[in-house]
This record gives sequence, C-alpha cells and structure tokens, in this order.
Amino acid sequence: MSETWHDRFLGLRNRTLARPGFQKWVAGFPLTRAFAARRAGALFNIINGFVYAQVMVACVRLNLFETLRAGPLDIQILATRLDLPPAATERLLKAAATLELVEPASGGRYALGELGAAMLGNAAVLPMIEHHALLYADLADPVALLRAGPGGGAAETALKRYWSYAGQDTPAAVSADSTRDYSALMVESQPLIAAQVIEAYPLGRHRVLMDVAGGEGAFLIAAGHAAPALQLRLFDLPPVVARAQPRFAAAGLGDRVQGFGGSMFDAPLPQGADLISLVRVLHDHDDDRALALLRAVHAALPPGGTLLIAEQMAATPGVEPMGEAYFGLYLWAMGSGRPRTPDEIAAMLAQAGFARARRLATRVPLNAQVIVAQA
Repeated sequence: MSETWHDRFLGLRNRTLARPGFQKWVAGFPLTRAFAARRAGALFNIINGFVYAQVMVACVRLNLFETLRAGPLDIQILATRLDLPPAATERLLKAAATLELVEPASGGRYALGELGAAMLGNAAVLPMIEHHALLYADLADPVALLRAGPGGGAAETALKRYWSYAGQDTPAAVSADSTRDYSALMVESQPLIAAQVIEAYPLGRHRVLMDVAGGEGAFLIAAGHAAPALQLRLFDLPPVVARAQPRFAAAGLGDRVQGFGGSMFDAPLPQGADLISLVRVLHDHDDDRALALLRAVHAALPPGGTLLIAEQMAATPGVEPMGEAYFGLYLWAMGSGRPRTPDEIAAMLAQAGFARARRLATRVPLNAQVIVAQA
C-alpha cells in the first residue's frame, strides 16, 4: 500500500515530537507551556495508573470508605480501626486524597472524598475492585500474556480459571461450583447495567422477556419490578438457574418467572418470548460464537420480535481506553471475546438476519450502551 498524506503527516509529527530539543522548546515557550504540561501529566498518569489502582484496592480491603461514612476521623483513630501503623495510615490517606477518594478535614482529620462517597453509594463497584486482583496478576508480565495467546494459550490464567464456563460447550461439562463465584459477581455488579437498560428501553411494551445467560436473575428481577405485566424467562446453565429460583421467590416474582437450563451453544433456544436480552454476554465470546448466538436468538424470536443488547462497547466517546485498553486486555486474559464498537455489533446483527438495529442513549455510556434490533 502506498504512503498516504496522513502517513506522511504522522511521520513528520512523531519525528518532531521525539526530538529532545523540540520538547524543551515547547515546555519553555509561553504559548505551548500549558499544553506540554498537560501531555506530560497524561503520560505520567499512564505510567502510574497501576499504583493509583492499588491505592484504591488498599482502601477497599481496609474498609476505609465505610469507616469514614459517619464523618471525619483523625489518623490515630483510623490507624487503630484499619490495623495499620500510624505512619502507614498517613501515607495511604495522603495518596488517597490526591485521587479524591478521601480529603483532609479540619483538625488534621480525614473525611470521605467525592469519589469515595460515590463508591459507598454504588455497592456494585466494590466487588469489581476486589475482582481486579485476578486481572492484575495476569498482567504482571503483559508481554508473556500476549505472546501466549488468548487466555494464556496453553498456560492457565487467573481469569481463565475464574470464567471457566466460557470454554465449556455443554451443560454437563459445567459443575455447580465452577459457576458459583462468577454468578455471585454478576449479581453484585448487575445494578450498574440494569438501571441503564430499564431507563433506555420501555420493557413494558412487550409480553415475554427472556434473558439469555442471565445469571442468577439480577436483571430479570429489576425488569420485573419495572414492568409489572411482563412475563419473565431465564435461560442459563442448569446450576445457575437452580440458584436463581430462590432469588425470584424472595423478590416476589416466583409466579412470573420460568427457568430454562441449557447451553446457548448446545441446542436451540426456547421460543415464545417477544423480547430477548443479552446483557454483558456478547463481548465475552469470539466472533464465530457471538454470531452463532445471534443467529440462535433470531431463530427463537417471532417475526418482528426484539433483541436487546446491553454491554460496555469499544469507541465509547469520552472513555475510549475503556474499550480497547481495558476490556481488550481483560478479555484476552480471560481467553474469549473482544470489545466491539456499536457499528461492529450492528454488522453482526445484519449477518444474523436482524433488521433496523439502532443504538439507544444511556445516562452513563461507560457502564453500558444499548442496541435493539428486530427479527
């Protein structure tokens, strides 16, 4: 392929930016000094992002945010409650304060910061932070992980073991124990997504909703409360469906929910629903399996039936690194799937036979974007 004008521009720009003399001039020239400082800060944040994340992990594991819920405390009291030496407590508090997790208060005390208070108000975030210890372990040697292939290739990764169900093709190959931990995490973190979906799409216009790979029913419970006339179906692996039944009963939905145990890649999906949802499902699977799943959903829907897809997607405006940098590496370590842009998902929907795929606005696209399409 011949070199384009854009290729030539990038080459010139990068050669210029790489020159130490140019960098020194930009940092000193009044009109470019602020720009140079911002770019230096952005690079510094990339370099130190892991350390920042570990500060947050320490705060979560020490229960710091809950400890500060009632109000500011001084370092000595916090040291006792966190079971840390006072000097270590002060070091952690100062680090957390720069990240807006806590903030200094009067009399040398510390209070919750804006981000720390926000995490207390969103219980789904805390288990996800703990869960990331697995990802950090897998990324200890990122080059080795990339060279080994998805999921570490022949070698096992922590995430591949955690999401072991993803490599199983039949329900019989999946044990109840292997589904317990990830199902619990989905229950805890699903509120991040469910509220976005329910606000974006009027579920009440449908008669029967089937949530495929719906875990222990967290999304269906939220949907059932939002649309009281909606009949509900859960399709997932048999041990997952069995654990969901008591949750439906406790939520007062036992008489409105049918459970179907099976593998979405092993047999046709049950028919009879006019709305099928895939909530945080598609990006877990490689293109061939994702397309097979979309075709299975299309076959299960009546003509004019609706598919609703909700998940984090690549190229989300304002949080672009979340797609390819975060989910790209997470799913690589998991051994299956990839982040997709809304346009890529729309193209796959067309291949599977769906029409009129459209994206719906959500309040927090970082948590989820929503696409609906008609069979």
